[in-house]
Amino acid sequence: MTETTLRSPADEALLERFRARKPVALARAISMVEDERPGFQDFLHTVMADGPSARRVGFTGPPGAGKSSLVAAVATAYRTAEEQVGVVAVDPTSPYSGGALLGDRIRMNDIATDPGIFIRSMATRGSLGGLATTTKEVVDLMDAFRFDRILVETVGVGQTELEITAAADTVVVVLVPESGDAIQAMKAGLMEIADVFVVNKADRPGAARLVKELRQALHLRAGSAMKDVPAHHGVDLGRALKRERTEDPPAPDREGWEIPVLTSNALTGEGLEELLETIAHHRTWLTEGGALEERRRERAARRIRDVVDRGLRRVAWRSERVRALLDEGVERIARGGGTPYSAADEILGALLR
Repeated sequence: MTETTLRSPADEALLERFRARKPVALARAISMVEDERPGFQDFLHTVMADGPSARRVGFTGPPGAGKSSLVAAVATAYRTAEEQVGVVAVDPTSPYSGGALLGDRIRMNDIATDPGIFIRSMATRGSLGGLATTTKEVVDLMDAFRFDRILVETVGVGQTELEITAAADTVVVVLVPESGDAIQAMKAGLMEIADVFVVNKADRPGAARLVKELRQALHLRAGSAMKDVPAHHGVDLGRALKRERTEDPPAPDREGWEIPVLTSNALTGEGLEELLETIAHHRTWLTEGGALEERRRERAARRIRDVVDRGLRRVAWRSERVRALLDEGVERIARGGGTPYSAADEILGALLR
C-alpha cells in the first residue's frame, strides 16, 4: 500500500487540502473514516506514514463529573501557550437518529470559535469502551494533521470506559464527590488506567473525603497502605491514627509513576495550573523512561489487531458461501441438530480453506 493507491481524484484533492492544513479537509477526512467509505484505509495509510507526534491526553470518568468543562479549560490554557489543539468529544448516541447528542460540543461553545481549536463530536453508535468504534482513527487523523495537543473525552459510562488507554498517552480520570467512594472507582477499573486523578467541583461537600479515600485506595493497590502496622491483634492504633491524620503521599504505580490525586474547579480555574504541570511532568516521565515508546508500541499492536478483525469480518460476511453456511446453521439449530459452535466451526473452516 503506497501513496499512489488513493482510489479517486477526489481523494487526491482531499489529501492535498489535508496536507495544507485546511480544517474543512480534516472534517471531511474524519467523515470518510467514520462512515468507512471506500478508500478510507488507503487515506489513513498515506497521512499516517510519518508516525505520531501529538501529545495525547484522555479525560474519562462518570457522567456529570465536569469533564467537558475541564477539557475546555485545559484547551484554553494550551491555546494561551499558542498550541494548536484538537478535541475529540465522544457523546452518547441518540436513540432516534443514531447520531451524537452533542452535549459536549454545546458545553464547549466558548472555545468552539477559536481557529486554533478543532472540536469533533462523535457518537458511540452502540460501541462499548467509552469510545466510538473509529475514535482511535480520528485521533490518528488529528495527529497527522499536526495538532500540537489532542484532547480526548470519553462518554463516561462507568465500567466500560477503559478503551481510552488505546487512544491517549496520559489518562486523566475525573471524579466528583457525589460520584461515589474510591472503592467504586476500583470496581470500575479506573485505578488500572489512571495516570492522574482529579476530584473536580472541589468546593462541594465530600471532596476532601474523596481525595483521602482515593489516596488510601492507591496505597492499597500498591500494597503499601498498612506495611508498617503489626497484623491482627497487634495493630498499633496510635501509629495508624497518626498516619491517618497526615496527608498520604501519592502511591507508586506498578510502572514507577506516582499517581497524584488533584483537586479542581473547572468553572473557576482552581487547580488548573497544577493539573497542567502534572500532565507535563507525566509526559517527561514517559519520554525519559521509555514508557512513551512502549505505550505507542502497545497501541500499534492493538490497532493492527483491530484492523485485522474488522477486515476479517468484512471478508466473512460479504462471502456468499459464508452467508449460505450461516443460513444452514440457523436451520440446523432450529431443528435441534446443531449449535452456534458447530455452525461457527464450519464457517471458520470455509474461510481458512
